[in-house]
Amino acid sequence: MKFIIQRDRLVQSVQDVMKAVTSRTTIPILTGIKIAATSEGVTLTGSDSDISIESFIPKEDAGHEIVEIKQSGAIVLQAKFFSEIVKKLPTDSVEIEVLGSLQTVIRSGKSEFNLNGLDAEEYPHLPQIEENNKFHIATDLLKAMIRQTHFAVSTSETRPILTGVNWKIENDELICIATDSHRLALRKAKIETDNHENYNVVIPGKSLNELNKIIDDTNEPIDIVITENQILFKAKHLLFFSRLLEGNYPDTSRLIPNESKTAVTVNTKEFLHAIDRASLLAREGRNNVVKFSIIEGGSIEISSNTPEVGKVVEEIQSQSIEGEDLKISFSAKYMMDALKALEGTDINVSFTGAMRPFVIRPLHDETILQLILPVRTY
Repeated sequence: MKFIIQRDRLVQSVQDVMKAVTSRTTIPILTGIKIAATSEGVTLTGSDSDISIESFIPKEDAGHEIVEIKQSGAIVLQAKFFSEIVKKLPTDSVEIEVLGSLQTVIRSGKSEFNLNGLDAEEYPHLPQIEENNKFHIATDLLKAMIRQTHFAVSTSETRPILTGVNWKIENDELICIATDSHRLALRKAKIETDNHENYNVVIPGKSLNELNKIIDDTNEPIDIVITENQILFKAKHLLFFSRLLEGNYPDTSRLIPNESKTAVTVNTKEFLHAIDRASLLAREGRNNVVKFSIIEGGSIEISSNTPEVGKVVEEIQSQSIEGEDLKISFSAKYMMDALKALEGTDINVSFTGAMRPFVIRPLHDETILQLILPVRTY
């Protein structure tokens, strides 16, 4: 194998596939990146057997030559060393050549590295996915939907299914739900499907987080293919595979209250900053709890009290308050995460009592909601 490639394109592809490479693997070859050169271009692959990422660098793009293939072939190189080397090479072009016994030479300017390679034949094959069931979604919408839900997944392995985001596709609508049993994030959007199939799968939160880092924020469509135990995201020169979590996701629809006893409309930013300030004194210990009370004159009081540190009280004006008076306590972190995920300048918070979950929605937007369970404080 021998080819010459533009360094910046190589660096970008290496960074993308590195998101799937981990040093904590029981399969030693997976600590490497597979590099394969064909007459079409160069393909890099990284995998930790949960996530696999394949990045393709075409011979030319928009009329510019990116790769010159001298001899096709494949090799696996240690990801840690290879990624550091390509980042620090001195010139804009890199030559990679595999000599006898898998010795690989990387040349750039006057710099030359020799790396011991591994046999590419031993690298596990990526799943072959039949693409008859696929749907499309604009990339920027997909990124928004991931951002607005994935933070609410559980980080505890006691219920592994909750470490994933539940994706349901029904009636050409994608519904994403994440919950750690203390809070819930939900976002839905219309999508284009090829055959109007229904799906109900759970994608690891970690996979979605990594995908979000490497796909570009464009309105180009991304193809998504779901099989029994894998999901594939296909962008322009990128394939991203993730395994799906096994098991049934709990039915969360009954968690979301239909009626409310108290409804408050506030400015999102003002509310977020007030919670943020109140949380400064609530961080001591594990409590991180702020109190929310409705006071006379249509105002809201946000307060927090940690006896050994001190207390903070702040008043914010609400745009409207309907229903009963209320005092409720909740995790400042959960509330801040939820508010950052919502779009729109104003939000509506619906309460059904001091010990019942409450729902936060942007005004005039039914496609997204955040739900938080209150904290008991006596």
